[in-house]
Amino acid sequence: MRPQVYIDGHVGTTGLRIREWLANRRDVEIISLAAEQRKSEAARRECLLAADIAVLCLPNEASQQAADWVTDSPTRLIDASTAHRVADGWVYGLPELQPEQRDAIRAAKRVANPGCYASAFVLLIRPLIDAGVLTSQAGLSIHALSGYSGGGRALIDKWEDPQSGLGGLPYEAPYALSSRHKHIPEMVCYAGLDHDPQFVPAVGPFRCGMRVEVPLHASLLPPGTTGRAVWEVFHRRYQDEPFVRLVPQGATIGERSLNPQACNDTNRLELHVLPHPSGHILLVATLDNLGKGACGVAIQNLNLMLGVAETTGLPV
Repeated sequence: MRPQVYIDGHVGTTGLRIREWLANRRDVEIISLAAEQRKSEAARRECLLAADIAVLCLPNEASQQAADWVTDSPTRLIDASTAHRVADGWVYGLPELQPEQRDAIRAAKRVANPGCYASAFVLLIRPLIDAGVLTSQAGLSIHALSGYSGGGRALIDKWEDPQSGLGGLPYEAPYALSSRHKHIPEMVCYAGLDHDPQFVPAVGPFRCGMRVEVPLHASLLPPGTTGRAVWEVFHRRYQDEPFVRLVPQGATIGERSLNPQACNDTNRLELHVLPHPSGHILLVATLDNLGKGACGVAIQNLNLMLGVAETTGLPV
């Protein structure tokens, strides 16, 4: 019998993409609810309890409730919300985080899917802290640009409403300038930092895509640290990763080189190391906020938990 997979919240932005990418899989069976039962707690609970693995694509409070429903059942969970990313008893679902992370995900009953911004930031910073290139006390800043689908249905409707005029906006729109962004706790925890980075996220006039930039001032780095040395740290860490591409050193950087939409419709994440003659180094990651930033990594985790090839059903 094929493993039973239930997507709770499958009509949301992330849930729809997960369902689409799983549609042609023959190694799993997707449990579905009729439209009129979608919001029925009893029907949802029945599906959760029938599933071998359930993917929660819900608001935080609803994810916490769903997790409580299956506490004493064998159902395994992948939670795409922010509710459990730094919670005890949950494994952080970023397979590339560290060498032992995949084994932890394979064995886990509860996996917390990482945030899109956090996935990029952690994969840029954690190797450098592990290698001693950065200290855990480094004062870091992040500038990130996302497509508006990262804000879910409400933001999609806002940006795509012809009356808003946002579709033709010729610049990005920063947000969360006076609040602590919901991805900060996992950034600090899994990058290995002692305190919050300065995070300036922004939304652009496009649906999907993401670019995360982390400038490293020369004063943060050991004397004589070169861009090549930083690139080599990433190369050692990610050379065998199927979904992480390190752009070669010396690649020509032009107007389209750091396109936030370059990885759209894939589960790929691309990393750039851009040194400056002053000794400063700019780190850049691009990914699809709904691909590697959400549904793609959820399917990676699902594959690991099912014991099948991690790349199964995922576009690179």
